[in-house]
Amino acid sequence: MPATSPAHPRRRRRTNRLLVTAAGALTVGALAAAALPGSASAGEQHGKGHDHRPSRYQDVQLLSFNDLHGNLEPPTGSSGRVTELQPDGTTKTIDAGGAEYLATHLRQARKGNAYSITAAGGDMVGASPLISGLFHDEPTIEALNKLELDVTSVGNHEFDEGAKELSRLQNGGCHPTDGCYTDKTFQGADFPYLAANVLDEKTEKPLLKPYWVWQKKDVKVGFIGVTLEGTPNIVSAEGVKGLVFKDEVETINRYAKELRRKGVKSIVALIHEGGFPASQSYNYDCDAPGAGDGISGPIADIAKNVSPEVDALVTGHTHNAYVCTIPDPAGNPRTVTSAASFGRLYTDTTLTYDRRTGDIARTAVKSANHVVSRDVPKAPDMTRLIDKWNTLAAPIGNRPIGHISGDIVKDGTESPLGDLIADAQLEYARTLDPETDLALMNPGGIRASLTYAASGAEGDGVVTFAEAFTVQPFANTVNLQTFTGEQLIKALKEQVSGSNEAAPKILQVSEGLTYTLDLTKSGADRVVTDSIRLNGEAIDPSASYRVATNSFLAGGGDGFTTLGQGADDLVGDDDLKALEQYLTANSSAGSPLAPPAADRITIVK
Repeated sequence: MPATSPAHPRRRRRTNRLLVTAAGALTVGALAAAALPGSASAGEQHGKGHDHRPSRYQDVQLLSFNDLHGNLEPPTGSSGRVTELQPDGTTKTIDAGGAEYLATHLRQARKGNAYSITAAGGDMVGASPLISGLFHDEPTIEALNKLELDVTSVGNHEFDEGAKELSRLQNGGCHPTDGCYTDKTFQGADFPYLAANVLDEKTEKPLLKPYWVWQKKDVKVGFIGVTLEGTPNIVSAEGVKGLVFKDEVETINRYAKELRRKGVKSIVALIHEGGFPASQSYNYDCDAPGAGDGISGPIADIAKNVSPEVDALVTGHTHNAYVCTIPDPAGNPRTVTSAASFGRLYTDTTLTYDRRTGDIARTAVKSANHVVSRDVPKAPDMTRLIDKWNTLAAPIGNRPIGHISGDIVKDGTESPLGDLIADAQLEYARTLDPETDLALMNPGGIRASLTYAASGAEGDGVVTFAEAFTVQPFANTVNLQTFTGEQLIKALKEQVSGSNEAAPKILQVSEGLTYTLDLTKSGADRVVTDSIRLNGEAIDPSASYRVATNSFLAGGGDGFTTLGQGADDLVGDDDLKALEQYLTANSSAGSPLAPPAADRITIVK
């Protein structure tokens, strides 16, 4: 066995659907009928007359999704909508997502498909709403078991609570600190997590199984699962302690060869890394005007270099939607897909298996993203699961903590919600050290907007603890450090240089800090040094400044290495507590908090 962990016992599995073989991999959705002679699209196709031999070609349905992030209930605001391109060129938005609807859509899609696999591209858990995050994502694992997920790759968020907690999610058992939440012991995942490129630092062996093989009768499909090599840069240092993350392409190519040696020639890579589409409409033509022209970013380079032995790539991480054809290193077409995030879409892919060669007939592969619309019946078993966990979470989650006069959104280079959170951390930090000058917040740590419309019975404009938890679910602490003015300027320039040059990460800033971001320039020059002001005064490179950040940034996360080099560290309380205290102190039913203007960063385009 190539993995260090024994295969987790398969509980409550569908004996009529699949047979697990050796070590595994991760995959995504499937469907559509291939246009090959004698292909079988609904089930097994037999010869004419009394010849019951299966046909040469067998369609295998691959259903896939990614970046669920524990969104069991329908996500709200823009997080719960998708944009659909219409035949006349206009677009419309559709409310989408929710495990009750995802279950119904997947079950309907599987009907008539005897050969069907359901796979995922990582980040099933982590950065989750209260209903899941409060219980260390046990509810989401239970939901995925009911969804009959077959396999998934790990994503960066699977490491938010460290390798031991990931192992518990896989193998079961009560939480080591919080114990059992119900009268039943948590059973863990029925499906394998794949982590081919995540190695134990000491043993240099994969933390979890690198691949997994789905088999039904004579049809075999292997899955290899990897997360992005840069996971340590976007996860807290404690979460990846003792682990090494290897190159995605080299790892996939290595295990593709191993699968081929074992007789598995049909291979899908589950990759928690993604790209940036040319359109925000989920159904745009990614191959217009040519193959893969509608996608850019890391996955484009990965796809061009992954071995031709791999037949399809299911991806994620960027929360974007695309179905592209990107040529492999041999110049042959290969499908690359992503189903946005939060369970709003699923991908349905048809892989036509050639029994004579044991491989996928690439020219017959068909794939499309489908909306998890909310106009279908809710799956009753999912409703029961959500109700069970909501009952446990309600005393905590329904508690009002503030009032707002309108939506406070997280969208934009500088967002109103980003400003609010930075202000909250500054106000809290000054209770620890009155000399605190400013606060900085990473945009990736803001997971949802605060919406004015009530999500439950609390009333419009009321912010509940559950809603705030969804915004900041990471349990980071507010940390104080002292930096020189020179270091502060350098940190701001790291937003648009170094590892962030290609995809800038613009920090959200507290009131009083202002500067100009000139996007007509390149690299670090995009942050105009002479424009940086604190309360109207230029930053003095030789002076000292007391800065509040969350513990993720204080550890140098997101490529902000300078923020990991401060002095006189002081660790405060949970960042969510800082937000709660700010909302409570600065708003009321009669005087709700208005959305900040988001005018601290002047943007030149």
